[in-house]
Amino acid sequence: MTDKLISDVASKLLDESLRVKKGETVTVETWNTGLPLATEVVRRARRRGCATVVIFEDEESYVDGVKNMPKDVLGVMGRHEYSLLSGTDAYVFIPGPPLGPYYRRISREDYASSTRYNGSWYDAAEKAKIRGVRLSFGYVGEDLSHYLGRGMGQVARTQLKAVLVDLKQIRSKGLAVTGKLRDGSRATLRTGRNELKLTLKGSPSLEDGMVDEDDVTKGENMAYLPPGMVAMDVDNASATGAISLSPSLTRLGFAPALELEFDKGRLARWSSAKPAPMITKIMDSIKEGDRVLSLLTVGLNEKMPYGYGQDRFAAGSVTVGGFGFVGVSRNAVLDVDGAHVVSKGEL
Repeated sequence: MTDKLISDVASKLLDESLRVKKGETVTVETWNTGLPLATEVVRRARRRGCATVVIFEDEESYVDGVKNMPKDVLGVMGRHEYSLLSGTDAYVFIPGPPLGPYYRRISREDYASSTRYNGSWYDAAEKAKIRGVRLSFGYVGEDLSHYLGRGMGQVARTQLKAVLVDLKQIRSKGLAVTGKLRDGSRATLRTGRNELKLTLKGSPSLEDGMVDEDDVTKGENMAYLPPGMVAMDVDNASATGAISLSPSLTRLGFAPALELEFDKGRLARWSSAKPAPMITKIMDSIKEGDRVLSLLTVGLNEKMPYGYGQDRFAAGSVTVGGFGFVGVSRNAVLDVDGAHVVSKGEL
C-alpha cells in the first residue's frame, strides 16, 4: 500500500465519513496489518486538534489469550472499555483477519467465544452516540487471498481504493434504490434462465459510508468502508423459484457458480456444475428447516470490482442470504412492484 493511498483513506474517513471536528475525541482500534493506516489517522486527527487513543490487538497475543484465558472471562468486555467508549466521539475500527492461521491454531468454538462481546460493544457504542467506521481491508489474510487467487496486498489495496468513491454519489444512488423498496413489495429476481419471486419486509437500510446525526439518532452509527449497499429483509416464507449465483466467497472458501431452488422461503435443493465441498459442509451444518432466505442486498460502489472479497458492494450486484450462506449474482435483473431496480447487473 502506498503512502498516498493510506493518506487519502485517512483523510476521507475523518473528513467525510466521520466529519471529525477540533476538540473531539478519536479512538482507533487496530490489529497488526492496520497499523500504517491507524498511525496516519492519529496523525491527521491530531492536526485537527483532536485527542486520540489507540487500542492495539496483537495477533499472537490474541491467539495465546484464546488458548489460555479462563473460559468464563474469554470474550467479555472490561469496564475500562465501556468507559473509553462513553468518552469517545469518533471511532475507527480496523479488524484483524478472522481467517488466516486462526482456525488452524484455535477451535472455531473458541474463536466464537472470544468475540461474544460483539453485541455488547455495539450496544455501548450506540448508547455513547459514537460515530464510527469499520474497514473491511483489515479482514484480508492468507486464507482469503488464497481463496481469491490474489496477493494480500493486492486485495487490501483494492478495498482501500474503493473507500475513495464519491460518498454523495453513493447516497444518491442508494436513495434512488431505497425509494423503490417498501414493506410488502413483491420482487422478481431473474438470473439467466431462472426466476425467483419474494416479498420484501420492513424498511431498507443504506450503507453509504457516512455517519451523520440522523444515523446516530437511529442507532446506525457504525459505517462500513468501503461503502455502497442497500439491504432489505425478505419475508421468510415468501421466496419461491430458483436463482443462479455467480462464484461467491463463503466462510469455507470460494464456491463455484450455483443454482438454488426455494419453496415457500426454504431451500429445497441446490446444484453446481463443479464440485462444491464447502457448500455441502455449510448446508450440513444447518438444519433443513433453518435454510431460509431472509435478506436481499443491492451493491452501489463503482470502484469495488468483483473478485476482491466484497462482491456484495460492487455496483449492480444482487446478493441473497440469511442462513449461514451468502450468494452473489453479477448479471441479475431485479424488479420490485414492476419497476426496474437492477437490469443485467446495471443499476
